[in-house]
Amino acid sequence: MQYRKNRSGEDISLLGYGCMRFTRKGNSIDIDKAEQEVRLALEGGVNYFDTAYIYPGNEAAVGEIFRRIGCRNQIQIATKLPHYLIKSMDGIEKMFEEQLRRLQTDYIDYYLMHMLTDVETWEKLKKLGIEQWIDDKKKTGKIRHIGFSYHGHTDMFCRLIDAYDWDFTQIQYNYMDEHSQAGRRGLQYAAGKGIPVIIMEGLRGGKLVDLLPANARKLIETHDPGRSAAEWAFRWLYSQPEVTCVLSGMNSGEMVSENLRIADETKAGDFTKEDFEFIASVKSEIQKTVKVGCTGCGYCMPCPQGIDIPETFRCYNNYYAEGKSAARKEYMQCTIFRKRPSNASGCISCGKCEAHCPQHIPIRKELKEAADKLEDIRFSLAKKAISLFKLWG
Repeated sequence: MQYRKNRSGEDISLLGYGCMRFTRKGNSIDIDKAEQEVRLALEGGVNYFDTAYIYPGNEAAVGEIFRRIGCRNQIQIATKLPHYLIKSMDGIEKMFEEQLRRLQTDYIDYYLMHMLTDVETWEKLKKLGIEQWIDDKKKTGKIRHIGFSYHGHTDMFCRLIDAYDWDFTQIQYNYMDEHSQAGRRGLQYAAGKGIPVIIMEGLRGGKLVDLLPANARKLIETHDPGRSAAEWAFRWLYSQPEVTCVLSGMNSGEMVSENLRIADETKAGDFTKEDFEFIASVKSEIQKTVKVGCTGCGYCMPCPQGIDIPETFRCYNNYYAEGKSAARKEYMQCTIFRKRPSNASGCISCGKCEAHCPQHIPIRKELKEAADKLEDIRFSLAKKAISLFKLWG
């Protein structure tokens, strides 16, 4: 495993573990399986583990796994404060203490303001007293490093970087978002100020692997030396010296082992001119088919009408990337083969989802267009049949 440094000179593994995507068994996390995968990552040198308050059951699972393993002093836990749910410092303190209990620890290594969107929001937190609270927590050792995660455009990201003496930051960044979100300019701006940058959505929620259009997939499969789509995406990131750590939502032993190998092999500056040209050709093919830039983060959920927004957009993108028939079949299975249908045409345009979308997608408009494409006559007939026979009633 390779390591890059935080502001204190401590090592952060180049590959970080994004715990949000632990395998679930029914409504709960499969802790035994996750523990096996975490142990494998630890053996390979991973020391940075990321979770958040709002990931259902995730902080508690992380806490239990590390209690079982007994390795608290060898790892660095990152979690996040959902400041958008809080109206007072008492609320922040109560939530922080709950996070410590969930994680079964008495300190957080890396604590983030979750999805800090703009300087105005930070100013509101300052008026509540967040700066003094952070200072107190750092003095007592309950928080080791303070940062923020971000979804938004580059200019605002740079303004937030300048708004406080941050220890680190976390951004969405991948070869498709090179010039959107915080982007390469934001990455270099933060790194230029000595601020470590943690990368999330390096595979764009798996889209740069599972939803590649046929032509892009063919390019990757036939290109020398035959690296996988995930490997190309990770190598593109690791070759940039401004990148401190790349999170991966690993949920299989095979995925952990492969990601460990890539992180061990790829050095800063490894990408050649030919490599960049190849990625440009892959991007060109992807851009021909992607209709909605949804990463599947789930911040738009839950929908008051029960619509599965990320799944709808996944199938909608698949409609163009993989073909109409397969996409419609998958959409049918994922929406109306449920006790409560979750199809896009149920949208009442309330707009709640759009207020929380980090990608600023016009969700209501895109849901309507997705329904027009995916909900054909066969869909309508199947939905009526399911309702008539109460197959999922």
